[in-house]
Amino acid sequence: MNVLVINCGSSSLKFQLINSDTEAVLAKGLCERIGIDGRLTYQPAGGEKEVNELAMPTHTEAIQFVIDALTNEKTGVVKSLDEIGAVGHRLVHGGEKFASSVVITEEVKKAVEECNDLAPLHNPANLIGVNACEKLMPGTPMVAVFDTAFHQTMPEKAYMYGLPYEYYEKYKVRRYGFHGTSHSFVSKRAAELVGVPYDQTKTIVCHLGNGASVSAVLNGKSVDTSMGLTPLEGLVMGTRSGDIDPAILEFIAKKENLDIEGLMNMLNKKSGVFGLSNNLSSDFRDLLEASEAGNGPAKIAIEVFCYRVAKYVGAYVAAMNGVDNIVFTAGIGENSVPVREKVCSYFGYLGVTIDKEANAKRGEEIVISTPDSKVKVLVIPTNEELAIARETVALI
Repeated sequence: MNVLVINCGSSSLKFQLINSDTEAVLAKGLCERIGIDGRLTYQPAGGEKEVNELAMPTHTEAIQFVIDALTNEKTGVVKSLDEIGAVGHRLVHGGEKFASSVVITEEVKKAVEECNDLAPLHNPANLIGVNACEKLMPGTPMVAVFDTAFHQTMPEKAYMYGLPYEYYEKYKVRRYGFHGTSHSFVSKRAAELVGVPYDQTKTIVCHLGNGASVSAVLNGKSVDTSMGLTPLEGLVMGTRSGDIDPAILEFIAKKENLDIEGLMNMLNKKSGVFGLSNNLSSDFRDLLEASEAGNGPAKIAIEVFCYRVAKYVGAYVAAMNGVDNIVFTAGIGENSVPVREKVCSYFGYLGVTIDKEANAKRGEEIVISTPDSKVKVLVIPTNEELAIARETVALI
C-alpha cells in the first residue's frame, strides 16, 4: 500500500509518498508560502528536484498541487489517487485525549480542536491539512499520529508541575512532551541494533535539532521527557530558552517594559543558542565555525547547549536507575561530531568511551562507543515520516 504522509504547518506543508511494503520513498516535497503566493518543491525518487511558483491561497490548493505532482504523466509516481491507500497526518498535540494514533473521524477532529489552546500555532494548521485532504480525497482513510502520544505513558510524578492542583483539573496544565514520533522510532531501532527486546531496555534518546528534547524510554515506554506543556521547556535550543527561573520574566518585563506577548516572543524566538551567541546564529555549523575562530559568545552557546543535554541525560539515568543505550538523532545529533563528543565527555561516570573514528561519521546509523564501553552510544537518523506511515498501515 502507498501511504501519503502529510506534515502541515500554518503556511507550509511537507509530504512524502511511501510504499509501505518496501518502505521506499516514492516521492517527497514541500509546499511553502501558503496564503502568501505559493511554492511547490517536488522530487520523485531518482528524479530531478522541481521547484514551481504556484498560487496557494489555502491548504486545499496546496494539497491539490501535491496530488497533481504525484499523478503527473511525466514525473508522477502513481497513475491515479486509487493507488494511494491511506493518508497519515502529523498532529502536534493530542493532550490527554490520545495515547496512540487513531483513524480520523469527525469525533476525533472535534477532540483535537479541544486541544487547540495547548498548541495554538500547530493544531489548527494540522486540522486544515486534514480537512483539505478529506475534501480532495473522499473515501481515503486518514490517520492522526500525535507528537504527544508516545509520552502519555509518563507517570504522574514525571508529568505534574508544582502548581496549584486546580490548574491541572481545570486546564490540564501538565508536562506532555513532544517529538514523540521520533523518540518512539529511534528507541525501537536502538533495541533492534543492539539485539535486545524493546521491552527489556533502558534507552535515553537525545533528539537534537533546532527544537531539541531528551526522553527516558524504560522497557519500551516513555517515562520522562524534557519538553513540557509546550515545546519551550527543557534544553537550550536554537532560539528557545529552555528551562529558566520563572522570576526572570517579571525582572525582564519591568526592565524592558515588555508585555506577555513580548516575553513569549523573546523566549521562543530570540533566546537559545541564537541569543547566547549574541544573535550570531541558531545554526550549529555557524556557531562551531565562529567558535573555532575565537568568537567567545559562540563558544559559550555551544558549551551551554552540550552541558544542558548532559545534565538531562544524567537525570534520566537516575529516573530509570541505569541506562543501556544513549542515542543521538535529528539534525545536530546526527551530524555534529563536536557536539556529540562534548556531550559524551560528561559520561565518564557511566563507563562511556567514544570511538573517535566512528564518531567522525555524519548522518549514518552507527555505534560510536567502543566495544568495552559499559553503555552503548549510537547515532540513529530519525525518520518521522516512515514512523507515521507504519502507524497508518497498522491502523488501516
